[in-house]
Amino acid sequence: RIRSTTMKTPASIVACSALALASSCQAFAPSTSSFHASSTASRTAPLHSATADTSSGTSQSSSPSTSSSRASPLDSFDVHAGERLPWYEGGYSTWKWNGRKGREGQQQPHDINYLELGDPSKPSLLLIHGFGASAYHFRHNIPELARDYHVYAFDLLGFGLSDKPLEDYSAEVWRDQALDFIDEVIGKPTVVAGNSLGGFTSLYATAHSGADGREDLIRGCVLLNAAGRFRDPAAPDSTAEPNAVVERIKEWVQRAVIQASFLYTKQPARIEQVLRQVYPVSDANVDAELVESIRVPSLDPNAAEVFYRVIAKNGSGPSVYVDDLLARLEDKPLLLAWGESDPWIRPQAADRIQALYPQSRRVSIDAGHCPHDEDPMAVNKAIRDFANEVHGL
Repeated sequence: RIRSTTMKTPASIVACSALALASSCQAFAPSTSSFHASSTASRTAPLHSATADTSSGTSQSSSPSTSSSRASPLDSFDVHAGERLPWYEGGYSTWKWNGRKGREGQQQPHDINYLELGDPSKPSLLLIHGFGASAYHFRHNIPELARDYHVYAFDLLGFGLSDKPLEDYSAEVWRDQALDFIDEVIGKPTVVAGNSLGGFTSLYATAHSGADGREDLIRGCVLLNAAGRFRDPAAPDSTAEPNAVVERIKEWVQRAVIQASFLYTKQPARIEQVLRQVYPVSDANVDAELVESIRVPSLDPNAAEVFYRVIAKNGSGPSVYVDDLLARLEDKPLLLAWGESDPWIRPQAADRIQALYPQSRRVSIDAGHCPHDEDPMAVNKAIRDFANEVHGL
């Protein structure tokens, strides 16, 4: 049953003072106010360290799409042992992504940290993390789902152990990253699932899969408390020309405030505090490894500037509306596995998606903003049941 709702507008950029997961909801919260590149995957020595440079971490993979020159951190990992994914500061595997401008040769390839687990002969599943997190955030999901699926997860450009180039971080960057990864690394029909910003990226990629002439390889999409904003028919259309001086001053102020906030909120105690706020039902999985997986990437020399650019570019939410993406799905299967106690992206967002896309399904999870990590058993079941049906298993 669809409930009526009035959505809240996103908080201002200046209010974005929490690193990582906190900022994901403030910068990309729902509001009713409202390429292709050739690339390669390879095993290399770890490039990222706690003292950090701009390179991403690397290491593993058992996929035929990768070359094997050294042992993988996950080579001996047993998906049936009931253990969570181990955190490796050096990363897992590296995909060389030429990016959106790769065809014109205008930039160097980006190192994208990713991992894969499971039998390559089984159907594939791609998991996409939220703002400030990394593939490691699916530590309780990947091992279990890999028993039945060939599971992939990567770090979005600018996050985790992936490269952090100083460029324009629009939502299209991550959409294209997902589409290129599916085409070039996975190479077979896939179900995508994403949390927060990763949920919006999953929806954006699903809506545009096949639009550039390549094969449409996305068979279904799972939204885990996805970010994004909705159209507001009553909102006035502003056509006023911005004042260049005012805009420049605003940029200086925003940069100072956001970067000062970054320096404060990357401290381990603050990261833990923010995480506990978004795990309102049970914070048992807020542990030292999760905190470390967020802290280490923040040591990269470009991290503060990337943080500013992402917030400044997307402070009012991604430029494309959820309404328009849903209209492009053309009856593709869509599952909402929603943490109903999310303090930032409220259940009304899922209500709105259901109203706009009635063929979607919803599974309510007794959790907050990160249901996949707060209640992994419930989310794993929801994803498995959905993917089994989509893949015809």
